[in-house]
Amino acid sequence: MMKVYVDPGHGGSDPGAQGNGMEEKDIVLDIARHLRDILKNDYEGVEVMISRSNDRTKSLQERTDEANSWGADYFLSIHCNSFNGSAQGYEDFIHSSLSDSSQTAAYRDIMHDEITNINGLSNRGQKKANFHVLRETTMSAILTENGFIDNEADAALLKSPSWRQEVAQGHVNGLARAFNLDRKENDSGSVFKVIAGSFQSKANADTRVEFLNANSIDAFVDSITISGSQWYRVQAGAFSTRENAENHLDTVKNAGIEDAYIIS
Repeated sequence: MMKVYVDPGHGGSDPGAQGNGMEEKDIVLDIARHLRDILKNDYEGVEVMISRSNDRTKSLQERTDEANSWGADYFLSIHCNSFNGSAQGYEDFIHSSLSDSSQTAAYRDIMHDEITNINGLSNRGQKKANFHVLRETTMSAILTENGFIDNEADAALLKSPSWRQEVAQGHVNGLARAFNLDRKENDSGSVFKVIAGSFQSKANADTRVEFLNANSIDAFVDSITISGSQWYRVQAGAFSTRENAENHLDTVKNAGIEDAYIIS
């Protein structure tokens, strides 16, 4: 059983980097939730622990202690950057004490390749640093910096729910390749999405997302055009089997969302 500790940086009283009306803690939490869900839904033989599944304060020491005591095989810390408004792109880090021929570096090479294949950001390269989460973990660890929140071009991507889901998929692709994860059987090749309402008002869609998140159901708004009109669809999960999607649909409806449905 492969054990992945997923760490969305910052949270609670620590917003992280800020820019263009966004806070790092929110962006990385959304990416981490998608990453967790894709791993759990699509792959066999993998356990996922997430350092925080909502907006709460958690110290760096608590995160590394938790990963170490759980016996994680890999520590994945997700961040985004800020600098001066002009810097942009993706970069990742392993600990500064490690050689380029270490196992951690080998994992990082694969992660870097898969993430940059999918994220549409300029590639700032592979780096090393003495960050706490890289130094105090007893397993291989990586910290990814997914764009600059104070850069206008990067921020346009960071604001997109579908981009954040794609970045999560890039991280998963790296994990699957690095650790030879086995996909669950899905003969149809379909993805079953739970839609918890469609709205012509984005404010109404955002309100629905807030309600679902308050009920411990991860959701995000995706915009689509139907017959020339803009609609805002609330997605509350994507699954490789209809059975899992229907089980989650029941959870959403039990929370009070009667107009939820599944699309394939």
